[in-house]
Amino acid sequence: MARLTQLIKKTSCRLDTKSSTMSNCPQRRVVCKKVLTISPKKPNSANRRVCKVKLLKTKQILTVKIPGEGHNIQQHSTILIRGGRSRDLIGVRNIAIRGKYDLLGVSNRKTSRSRYGVKRPINN
Repeated sequence: MARLTQLIKKTSCRLDTKSSTMSNCPQRRVVCKKVLTISPKKPNSANRRVCKVKLLKTKQILTVKIPGEGHNIQQHSTILIRGGRSRDLIGVRNIAIRGKYDLLGVSNRKTSRSRYGVKRPINN
């Protein structure tokens, strides 16, 4: 019986810590504090663009991945984030949404445009 109560406590604590960053919201507006690059875990090698951000309501600091090629994020710019971890970056559990607030969409993008905030090209 004692073991059963220990398991119940562990699972409830684990759920609280995972959902506390987004607090059951699909997206959150954040302010960028610092833009930097991180090298990924062992089999991969590249410099991934990430930024340290601060949640507006809870003042919590998170690390957010910036998807796509190139970006225009600077310090104090406002961006929108969503959940979703990057498996090769340690401690990164959120992804920035392109094409919303101060983060522009990827330029000259033809495929997978909805992920990178690009409107449909006008064909003449």
